[in-house]
Amino acid sequence: VQLVESGGDSVQVGGSLTLSCAASGPDYTSRYCMAWFREAPGKEREGVAAMDARGRGTYLADSVKGRFTISRDNDGSTVYLQMNTLKPEDTAVYYCARQNWEYCNSGLREYAYTIWGQGTQVTVS
Repeated sequence: VQLVESGGDSVQVGGSLTLSCAASGPDYTSRYCMAWFREAPGKEREGVAAMDARGRGTYLADSVKGRFTISRDNDGSTVYLQMNTLKPEDTAVYYCARQNWEYCNSGLREYAYTIWGQGTQVTVS
């Protein structure tokens, strides 16, 4: 299975952007916990948001609470990250990732995610 992110762009401070992550391949992404991570220049990759397979459990990093929302489409195969009130510190490459479990038991701990997309660039200025 491959994860493909899209929606990255350059936006102004205070703007909004929605990222999408679609799975290709024979596996069923809808069965698994999905998350978004980001990596800013010179910084370690950090978890941003995660949602379990059924969409009942979500995790958000403190830095994005109240501004970002993670969601899935009806069949669970596409995951979105709605980003509002963007700040320059949100500038990063955003990655979609998948656990091999239905529930996000490990929250936003990077080691728990075994499948990763190639990333999409978000620039806020």
